[in-house]
Amino acid sequence: MTTTDSLEIALAQESDLDGVLELQAANQMSRGGSLSASFSRAQLQRTMEVMPLVVARRGQRVVGFLVCWTTDTAGDVPIIRSMLDSYPERAGDAYVYGPICIDARERGQGLARVLFDEVKRRLPGREGVLFIRGDNEASIKSHHKMGMNEVSRFSYGGIEHIVLSYVG
Repeated sequence: MTTTDSLEIALAQESDLDGVLELQAANQMSRGGSLSASFSRAQLQRTMEVMPLVVARRGQRVVGFLVCWTTDTAGDVPIIRSMLDSYPERAGDAYVYGPICIDARERGQGLARVLFDEVKRRLPGREGVLFIRGDNEASIKSHHKMGMNEVSRFSYGGIEHIVLSYVG
């Protein structure tokens, strides 16, 4: 666990899941956000058993999260399956990075980088693979700044997506 300026970075606990689900819901495309998938409490609970779900908290409020998945646990989500199919060259122990979501009031302060660094610390030397909608320029720019490189592209639901990769 890392704490800075009343911001706590830690592995999610069961008690954080309501906040994660609320933040996820608030950032769905249907509500003006840019998240392309939605995960249930049960899916998040399953991935928490084997992979990091890192949260940022201010007090008891979840203000950011970053979920990691094995390719097996995320591969049943159609958009993630499309991403994985578009990048078969990934490492055998590669994991799926994302979604990452930051509360609107916390954006632009480097929180995405803090969550990313925590995941890299917890999964050293492993390849992370993620996708971003092609029209989400802010996220693409942010992830390039974090050292991620484009490795492929795919279209899903008529929308172009960029696949990025990094090694932690």
